Amino acid sequence: MTHHIVATTPIAGQKPGTSGLRKKTAVFMGRHYLENFVQSIFDVVGTTGKTFVLGGDGRYFNDRAAQVIMRMAAANGVARIIIGKGAILSTPAASHLIRLNKTDGGIIMSASHNPGGPDEDFGVKFNMSNGGPAPESVTEAMYKRTTEITSYPMFDGQDIDLDKIGRVHLGPMIIDVVDPVSDYATLMESLFDFPKIRAMFQSGFRMRMDSMCAVTGPYAIEILENRLGAAKGTVVNGTPLPDFGGMHPDPNPTWAKALMDEMFSDSGPDFGAASDGDGDRNMVVGRGIYVSPSDSLAVLAANAHLAPGYAKGLAGVARSMPTSAAADRVADALGIAKFETPTGWKFFGNLLDAGRATLCGEESFGTGSDHVREKDGLWAILLWLNILAVRRESVAEILAAHWTKYGRNYYSRHDFEAVDAGRADAMVQALRDALPSLPGREIEGLRITEADDFAYTDPVDGSVSKSQGVRIVFDGGSRIVMRLSGTGTQGATLRVYLERYAPGPEGLDHDPQDALAPIIRAAHELASIEQYTGRTAPDVVT
Repeated sequence: MTHHIVATTPIAGQKPGTSGLRKKTAVFMGRHYLENFVQSIFDVVGTTGKTFVLGGDGRYFNDRAAQVIMRMAAANGVARIIIGKGAILSTPAASHLIRLNKTDGGIIMSASHNPGGPDEDFGVKFNMSNGGPAPESVTEAMYKRTTEITSYPMFDGQDIDLDKIGRVHLGPMIIDVVDPVSDYATLMESLFDFPKIRAMFQSGFRMRMDSMCAVTGPYAIEILENRLGAAKGTVVNGTPLPDFGGMHPDPNPTWAKALMDEMFSDSGPDFGAASDGDGDRNMVVGRGIYVSPSDSLAVLAANAHLAPGYAKGLAGVARSMPTSAAADRVADALGIAKFETPTGWKFFGNLLDAGRATLCGEESFGTGSDHVREKDGLWAILLWLNILAVRRESVAEILAAHWTKYGRNYYSRHDFEAVDAGRADAMVQALRDALPSLPGREIEGLRITEADDFAYTDPVDGSVSKSQGVRIVFDGGSRIVMRLSGTGTQGATLRVYLERYAPGPEGLDHDPQDALAPIIRAAHELASIEQYTGRTAPDVVT
């Protein structure tokens, strides 16, 4: 039986960002809030006779939200829901299930790398039938719909047992509870040389994988320990917990400090990796050496042909604008296309769908390929393992050889978190206003050659995205990029991206923060960061 829940006035609108809607968990648990957004998704994409994938990263409220969404789906005429056991699905696994089953899209419950728990964050986003995030035109329509609806239908029924794999019904709607890991693991086995990686582990190669009490734990245990033969215990923090065990599930040197300490100890493993809340980000570390996401993308692009799934070469490489230009140098050397896009995986989706790019990456620890339409943390880790297994060199040796051949793009990101949003907006606007006067100016011994607010014309559909980040370029290719991030749930996060190119072979072994010191000072002076934010140093350095 279906009944309609009615509010006397339109339920307050909720505007999703590039990664869906993220709010405090208590907000999502409030009266009508989750239901309003879900109904708006259904009203925009249509439901009658359709099939959707459903799952999330296991954070607090994930299980209850799944039951609500299924009852709403049944009430809206959805024909079938494919849901991971326990309502668990990593974001890349959800993308794969959408594509594998040719569904009409999927609802992913996650706030990505944000902390989880009753006092922390929750999120919902919709992915299209190609497996990728909904484009801006669709999310804008969803937002508009949230400001209009005054009711939503709800199917009366008992909770579905999501701990039992198999087919059940909710009214006329089919619900298939599936193993969240198996199809994804099979896809990985088709892309990488599992026998060669298994032989590397058998030869004594040691690895540490920190899943940060988040969704990749079951995936990493099945693939690394069960299928590839890594030693039991290789995966730590492998059980997804509603509050991520109190951890901040963001795989960077700050929040994955225990892993960094182990990798930089005298007895550290050969290779270390971490992934985030929903499994779409990655950090890789060698013994005694950290690999920046920008360098990781470049190294993967240069060596992807060593993996069976990419043996025929790459169509092109795409990077987000704030990501360093290291991958561009590889693309030029390979004679393949290179693309610089705004931040947001949806921009890569068009290039992947059109066959224009094969590998994509963002500096925010997101890397992926055309195997799905999301960034994929475990995929990137497995590609690194495939490269290590073929080259039989350490991470440090591979990086050194790469920098000698292509030069080194020293790179870092400084995050100023929970900054007063009004002050942050005023700072960025003042910098935008000053852009025309900056070319030709010298600061910290550096001459500014270009200054703009990045705009992007999509080469596939011709859409234009403006105001995507302030760029200040110096002689020799050094850069400062500044953006305000919308991935948090309170205040604003100012992200300052810093880059300096050293052509090599000399000058390739400096500490990045030392190499970037003049760029850092220039960024603070040009943007008056302390004046506007009250901060003299960032909260997080990556």
